[in-house]
Amino acid sequence: MSAVPTVPLLIGGKLIESKTSEWRDVIDPATQQVVARVPFATREELDLAVSNAKEAFQTWRNTGQGARMRVMLKLQQLLRENTGKLAEMITREHGKTLPDAEGEVGRGLEVVEHACSIASLQLGEYAENAAGGIDVYTLVQPLGVCAGITAFNFPVMLPCFMFPIAVACGNTFVLKPSEQDPSSSLFLAQLALEAGLPPGVLNVVHGGPDIANGLCEHPDIKAVSFIGSTRVGSEIYRRASDAGKRCQAMMGAKNHCVILPDADPEVALNQLLGAAFGAAGQRCMAASVAVLVGEARNWLPDFVERAKRLKVNAGTDREADLGPLVSPGARQRVESLIQKGVDEGARLLLDGRNIKVPGFEKGNFVGPTVFDGVSENMTIYTEEVFGPVLSVVGVDTLEEAVAFINRNPNGNGVALFTQDGGAARYFQNNIDVGQVGINIPIPVPVAWFSFTGSRGSKLGDLGPNGKQAVQFWTQTKTVTARWSAHGRAVNTTISMR
Repeated sequence: MSAVPTVPLLIGGKLIESKTSEWRDVIDPATQQVVARVPFATREELDLAVSNAKEAFQTWRNTGQGARMRVMLKLQQLLRENTGKLAEMITREHGKTLPDAEGEVGRGLEVVEHACSIASLQLGEYAENAAGGIDVYTLVQPLGVCAGITAFNFPVMLPCFMFPIAVACGNTFVLKPSEQDPSSSLFLAQLALEAGLPPGVLNVVHGGPDIANGLCEHPDIKAVSFIGSTRVGSEIYRRASDAGKRCQAMMGAKNHCVILPDADPEVALNQLLGAAFGAAGQRCMAASVAVLVGEARNWLPDFVERAKRLKVNAGTDREADLGPLVSPGARQRVESLIQKGVDEGARLLLDGRNIKVPGFEKGNFVGPTVFDGVSENMTIYTEEVFGPVLSVVGVDTLEEAVAFINRNPNGNGVALFTQDGGAARYFQNNIDVGQVGINIPIPVPVAWFSFTGSRGSKLGDLGPNGKQAVQFWTQTKTVTARWSAHGRAVNTTISMR
């Protein structure tokens, strides 16, 4: 039997074997086989990564925008060429189906393509003669060493939500990917170096809470981005903010999908199937609650029959609709929440527990699960299940649906299916959620728009991607200058914000 490979650190442009004594097995969720071992880096290794990033910043910040742009252009080419290899890594360590994994790489690629526009994104402003003989202009400058901490559910897309824009703006970066599926994140970083990022501009350290906390509190790190659970995100935000850093924390969710009776049932139900059960429900934008309005409640039996026909199998099966959950712990948690839904009085219309997949009997599989009669005080509604579990709520009017959703503390995403433009306009104006889909079940915007979750799903003013990402990873310096007619400086003042 061949030895299990170890996942190295990436520091100063080199792959380094960690000297730690603490390692974690990386498990194939479909088979429970150990496919790699990942280190929990030492504090000295974290400090080394930050030190390399700090040193690299001194030259990278002054690299021309055109040169930085060309690195992003090369990276997007390499991502296209290596989509299959990245998808295989994702499927092996995360479990999602290969088509879903390939789609994830595509969404990450969008962000890299957006970063190719950095020359126009990172523009300042100029006002000649703002006062007599005085010019005022702004410089949009990088912050320094920045950090990103990502969850397991999108090991390629989430890092792409962070470092491409950050380094394109002239920052250097330290990434801590999830220890549950680190290989694709590391390979992504290697592709960025192959694309032309100088040594030290992008570093990768692995670990658990100690490394995450160390990044938040390190005196040489200027900004921290986190995407993951609410519990961890709240702690990350507190630590980073207490240390005086910028922080964006995109956290948990309870996303609703409202279906009006005038919607096309064929479209709405099929879209809801993918939104609720795709990626085995392990995404922060999954539609975990269906709000059926009026006569649309009569479509529920049809939806359940469609859900029964979904294929559950290992992610390597391209015909599978959903693969396993990421770990035995995740499966146990989802199954316990399903039982709690039964105990609290919800009607279990489709039970995905105890499913066995031939050839993968040890896999962490939970099949599509549907509850009806769910109320807002039930645990399956108040907690993010993060599995293929759909809670169904029935209301009589669109206004009731909006009020119901607005009472939920989370505000990540919401969708409405209708053929009524007036209803759609009412919905988008009155719903208190950051990202709204109209006949779109998972309203993650294209990368040149910002990810705008709100309320309990987000801490920090600025989100990933789009214009907000450039604002988050840069600082604006305002220069007020007056010069004599012969070129001698008379007075110059500089202010920062």
